[in-house]
Amino acid sequence: MQIGLIGSGNMARALALGWGEPVLCTDSGSGRARALAAEVGGEAVATNRRLAERADLVVLAHKPAQLAAVAQEIAGAPRAVVSILARTTQAELRAAYPDTPVFRIEPNTPVAVRRGVLAFAEPDEPDAPGDEALRAQVRERFARLGTVVDVPESLMRVAGATSGVGPAYYALLVEAQVDAAVRRGMPAALASVLVTETMAGAAELLRAREHDTLALRRAVASPGGTTARGLAALERGGVRAAFSQAIDDVVDS
Repeated sequence: MQIGLIGSGNMARALALGWGEPVLCTDSGSGRARALAAEVGGEAVATNRRLAERADLVVLAHKPAQLAAVAQEIAGAPRAVVSILARTTQAELRAAYPDTPVFRIEPNTPVAVRRGVLAFAEPDEPDAPGDEALRAQVRERFARLGTVVDVPESLMRVAGATSGVGPAYYALLVEAQVDAAVRRGMPAALASVLVTETMAGAAELLRAREHDTLALRRAVASPGGTTARGLAALERGGVRAAFSQAIDDVVDS
C-alpha cells in the first residue's frame, strides 16, 4: 500500500518514521516534504493532485483550514482518504470527498517509535458496501504504529484532548520532577534518566495490571509512608484539578 502524505509537518513525519517505508509527500512550499522524503527514502511530489493519483491511501496531514481547497485540488483522484486533521468530523470529510471512502484517525507523536495511541473514529453512519474490508486494511496499516482504539465520533475531541496532547503533558511532568530533583542537588542528566525510565516502567506495569491505577498506587504507597506523603502533596497542589481544567480548555477551545 503506497502511502501519500498531504502535509509534511511533525505528525506526518512521525507517521512516516514509524512505518519506516518510503512515502509520497507534499508541502505548501516549506521544503519539509523534500526533507522528509530524504529521511525515509520516499519522494516529494510536486502537487497534491499528482500525489493523490499515485497513492493507494491519501493521508490528510495539512492544516484543517485547508480542507476544502485540498479536496477541490484532488477531487476524484484518491482511492481512499484518512484524515488526521484535528476537529474535522467524518461528516465534514464526506462533504469534502463525497465519492471517496474516508476515515478519521487522531494519532499522537509516539507513533514515530511505534508506541503511539491512535483514536480511530467509529463510523457515524452505516458503512457503504465494501467499506468494512477497506476499514480493516486501514486499521492494520495504522496498527503498526501502536495501539488503535475505536472511539465514537462524538468523543473524538475528548480523545484528542486525552492522548493526542498526552506526550506534551508527560514531558512537562518529567521536567517538573527533574527540576525538583536538581533543586535538591541531583545532576539534571541523572534525574532525567531516573524519571523517564520510571515513567516508562510504570506505564508497562499499568498495562500488565489492566490499567488498575489504584492497585499500582497501593502497591507503592504504604500508609503514612514517604510515597503517601508525596501523593498528598500532589493532591494539595491541585494535580487533578489541573488536568481536569486542561482537558476542558482543549475540548472547548
